[in-house]
Amino acid sequence: MKVNHFIEDKLLVFEITEELDHHAAEIIRKRADYEIQRFMPKKVIFDFKRVGFMDSAGIGLIIGRYKQVNCFGGRLEMINVNDKIKRVFEMSGILKIIPIVDEIKTEKIS
Repeated sequence: MKVNHFIEDKLLVFEITEELDHHAAEIIRKRADYEIQRFMPKKVIFDFKRVGFMDSAGIGLIIGRYKQVNCFGGRLEMINVNDKIKRVFEMSGILKIIPIVDEIKTEKIS
């Protein structure tokens, strides 16, 4: 997983670079929790561009990070979600609380 942090915009982007199964989700969860606590961003984006497979562990990963970011008033979004993974998100109901966006929009936070 690649992590990009934009201090000026209070934005944290996680580019997931592997299949999102139980084993990978645990590793990503630990890293994401660390980075979120470290930077306390106002927006977190999970980029699924390189993800071809995701199981229910991926849903748990996203929901858990959503709750964590939401605790301090932040937002979570997803980008580059392919149709296969989008169907998993639709069936889980996750899209009712976490949007899929078309592009990363930075917002200057003063």
